[in-house]
Amino acid sequence: MEKQRAQWTGKVGFILAAAGSAVGLGNIWKFPGKAFEGGGGGFLLVYLLIVIFLGIPLMLTELAIGRASQSNVVDAFKNLKHKEYSWIGWVGVIGAFIITCYYAHVGGWVLRYVFSYLTEPAAVYSDPLGYFYNMLGYKAEGMTFFPLTAVLFAALFIALNAVVIIRGVESGIEKFNKIGMPALFLLLIVLLVRAVTLPGAQEGVRYLLSFDLSRLTFDTVIAALGQAFYSLSIGMAIMITYGSYLSREESIHKNTVLICTMDTLVAMLAGFIIISSVFATLGSGHIGKGGGFAFVSLAGVFEQMPGGQLFGVIFYLLLLFAALTSCISLIESIVAFLTEFFPWDRKRATIGVCVFMFLIGCLYTATQAAYPIKGIWFDMANGLTFPPFCDFMEYLTDRIMIPVCALGSCIFAGWVWKPENVIAEIEADNTPFRLEKTYSMLIRYIAPVAILIILIMSFATGTTLS
Repeated sequence: MEKQRAQWTGKVGFILAAAGSAVGLGNIWKFPGKAFEGGGGGFLLVYLLIVIFLGIPLMLTELAIGRASQSNVVDAFKNLKHKEYSWIGWVGVIGAFIITCYYAHVGGWVLRYVFSYLTEPAAVYSDPLGYFYNMLGYKAEGMTFFPLTAVLFAALFIALNAVVIIRGVESGIEKFNKIGMPALFLLLIVLLVRAVTLPGAQEGVRYLLSFDLSRLTFDTVIAALGQAFYSLSIGMAIMITYGSYLSREESIHKNTVLICTMDTLVAMLAGFIIISSVFATLGSGHIGKGGGFAFVSLAGVFEQMPGGQLFGVIFYLLLLFAALTSCISLIESIVAFLTEFFPWDRKRATIGVCVFMFLIGCLYTATQAAYPIKGIWFDMANGLTFPPFCDFMEYLTDRIMIPVCALGSCIFAGWVWKPENVIAEIEADNTPFRLEKTYSMLIRYIAPVAILIILIMSFATGTTLS
């Protein structure tokens, strides 16, 4: 007897789970820095246009492929009578695996900082960079040690993910996101109120709402493209997997708009929180992006902010929820593939893949500061290089796998399966989709060109997607 495929119990559960997948660390620590560098309001406008005209069509496509195929991301193309395009699913699954290897460890660092601000904020404030490097095993005297603290917290973080995944789609992923996503928005609102009421914060708000056209360059557009693609979980096997759990009574296009709106709202709220807080405490020259900014530079913000310890805890709890909801979706896309491609049950597949990803991720953490393990890379800007293994992992996913998988989905939907079949799946709930001509043009021509630009620019300039 064929096993019945899991399904979301309703619209709310799916939207919160899919939005949770999209909302990740990049929304909170990368988006504000990119918005600042792009001149504030100009970047926000470009980002919104990209989400509307590229992000939404691509998410629609992946959800439609998933629901029509009712299978994991590799078998999806076979079930749609085009087995030769299964390579798209393989790229997505392998990319998701590599991303999770390092994402889970970064989630462990976030978890460590929740405890750091609860128990020893003075130690963080006194030497933010030293505290961060010490967690990663680096010692100023030149000696290196295994990053035991970071690794232990990464193990705890990935164990939390495994517990949710083992419980399944309805009882695990959906229930967690019904708690995690409202909690994330509540924490965002608390931090937003604190940030915009700081003396001097209004200068940051005005900057983010202003249009400095001199800073709105081609590089800004490329940065916005990359941020949107990465943030919306496009090209990572996630939305095809989540779409396969969606009933035909649910409206794909309405849900897609809600998911993209929630994801964009989180990014913009984070922008107002971070930029306002830094303007009010350290000054605009200290705004940055990435892990170094989140773990090191923001310590000065919380040190100077009234009630800084409390708001430091809240901020890292916010990051923790964002990391968990995204990581859960990444692992689920891999587990769904393993349980359908091999005769494995969910528990064994989850434990096995989580242990394997954790061990590989230890190399990512170890090479952040302590151990000189190298990868190999080539781009037109730098030629043949040997970046640290941690950078190599990110290059592989951000510059190749995500855009290639997204491009493959565009080609498949636009030229092989054909837009009319995508639209028929979108309208399966008997809700008319009135933008079919616009969708066809975007998925066949505009989106592939945009993705090709990302690919070319990443190899021509050495720029990362995210």
